[in-house]
Amino acid sequence: MKKVLYSLLLCVIAIPAIAQEETLVAGDLESGGFGGPVIKVGSFNGKTGILVGGRGGWIINHTFIIGLGGYGLTNRVLANSTGPLGEQYMNLGYGGLELEYIPESNKLVHLSFMALIGAGGVTYRNNDWEDWHWPDDNSRYRADAFFIAEPQVNATVNITTWFRMSGGISYRFVEGLESNISTNKDLSGLSGGLTFRFGKF
Repeated sequence: MKKVLYSLLLCVIAIPAIAQEETLVAGDLESGGFGGPVIKVGSFNGKTGILVGGRGGWIINHTFIIGLGGYGLTNRVLANSTGPLGEQYMNLGYGGLELEYIPESNKLVHLSFMALIGAGGVTYRNNDWEDWHWPDDNSRYRADAFFIAEPQVNATVNITTWFRMSGGISYRFVEGLESNISTNKDLSGLSGGLTFRFGKF
């Protein structure tokens, strides 16, 4: 009986030593960061739209990125209906939290997988850029908001130790939009883009 109790006691002592806690990030923590401009091209209201914006983030152990991004429509895309003063075009902007996983960032060319989760809005604008603005709540141009989730796959080339260029394909999932300017379906869709990354990787 003593031998059995002794064996059980040894097991209880040994199990914590054998079992190690598993974590997503282990060992010494290495930090980096980056920022840079982004250009995207996609379909909005059945027309080709060009988005320009930027993103940046904290790089953890050369593998994970936690950051923010924001993008806005720069060319003329017709709204689905005319505005209160006969405006024909729409403004669009969105942004949010961006998470990215990079399995082999040390490779000259490598893939990464990311997702944006955030919100955006649409409003009317006139033909001239001078006539557009993001409105306040009391304006006739009050923006209609939406939720967006945008997964993306990137292929990145390491140009230098501090500059990298990524080409990616993403898909916008837009929900919650109630507007005469556009619909969830008309704003959802594929995009292709370029990201210019400057920083410590």
